[in-house]
Amino acid sequence: MSAPSSFAHPRLALLVLLAVAVATPACADAGPGHTRQAGAAPAALKAVAPRKANGSGIEVQFRIDGTPRLGEVLPVTLSFVGITDPSGASVRFTADAGLSLPATYLARLPLAAGQPVPTMTVPVTPTADGLAYLNVFTAQGGSTSANSVPIQVGRPVAAKAGGELKSTPTGDKILILPVP
Repeated sequence: MSAPSSFAHPRLALLVLLAVAVATPACADAGPGHTRQAGAAPAALKAVAPRKANGSGIEVQFRIDGTPRLGEVLPVTLSFVGITDPSGASVRFTADAGLSLPATYLARLPLAAGQPVPTMTVPVTPTADGLAYLNVFTAQGGSTSANSVPIQVGRPVAAKAGGELKSTPTGDKILILPVP
């Protein structure tokens, strides 16, 4: 039998350290109650609406982190692109009926200039089934913009196809639908 090489144990230790280093980034942001598959990135942020020429110049992007459920806190991650005023900007939130916000988010909050893309997570709590909006008001350089993040709780209700079928003098059929 030959004696094990003097390099066998250091190589084994190096392989174990390498395996731990490769596995660690996949679990780095997994906190309590949060599971993430190895290699899975968080969902990309979506723009609420394009920037308006006469608005604050800030584009609001959002991501809903989880499934909206009655009475459960739902984190909504927001990013603010386009803060150009050296004195910064501000954001204020309101919620439609069916959502509640902590009191700290009802005041005007500062958005610092000089950060690549400021982000914040706003905890909303759905209080009713249906579609409700988290309203986001950004202000910069004396201008304000309003954006709304849709939050659907439960199944969407299908619109009823009401309306009235009428005939034209030429015999064509027209379906007249009320405008909501």
